[in-house]
Amino acid sequence: MITFYDCATAPSPRRARILLAEKGVAHETVAVDLRSGEQLGEAYRQVNPQGTVPALRTEQGLVLTDNAAIAAWLEARYPHPPLLGQSPEEKAEVTSWNWRVEFEGLLPIADALRNSSPAMANRALPGVVNYPQIPELAQRGLARVEQFFDMLNQRLAGREFIATERFSVADISAVVAVDFARVVKRKPGEQHAELLRWRAAMAGRPSMSL
Repeated sequence: MITFYDCATAPSPRRARILLAEKGVAHETVAVDLRSGEQLGEAYRQVNPQGTVPALRTEQGLVLTDNAAIAAWLEARYPHPPLLGQSPEEKAEVTSWNWRVEFEGLLPIADALRNSSPAMANRALPGVVNYPQIPELAQRGLARVEQFFDMLNQRLAGREFIATERFSVADISAVVAVDFARVVKRKPGEQHAELLRWRAAMAGRPSMSL
C-alpha cells in the first residue's frame, strides 16, 4: 500500500493530495502536525530526514520527499489520466509552466509568510536547519505575488488551462498558489477576471476541495 504523509493546512502536501485524487490512487494517509513541529521529531525524520512534507512511500518502500519526485513517479506508475503532458511538446510546456508557478507564485508567497510571521521566527525556510527572517524578503514577496496574479491573468485570456489544452499539474500548482496567497492577505481582484474565471472552473473538480 502507498503511504502518503500529509498536513491538511500546508500548501505543499495539498499539491500531492490533489494529484493523488486526480489519478485515483488508493493510499493510506498519515497526518503530520506541522504546528507542533512533528515534522522535526525523530519519528518523522526516520521517514524523511529533511523534515518536510509531503512524503510518499511507494509499495516497494521507496520514499519520495518532494512534489517533483512524487509527480514524476505517479505519472510513470499511473499514466492515466496524463497530467505531465503527452507529446514532447506538451511535456515541455507543462514543466515550464509548473516551474513558473513554483518560482513566481509559491516561492514569493512563502517568502512573504515565513519572513514576517512571528510564529516562524528563525524558521524562514522549511526543513531541519533554522534560518533567521529577512523582513525585506517579505516585502519583495508581496510585490511578486501581485505580479504573479497579473501574469496568470494574462496567460489565461482565452484559455481553459494554464499550460496545454488539457488539465495538468500546472493547474494543480496554480490553484494551490492562488489559494495559499490568502495567508498573506492577497487574492485576485476584479482586474483579474480571467484568473477568477479559471479558478471558478477549477472549483468544479472534486479534487480541489481536498
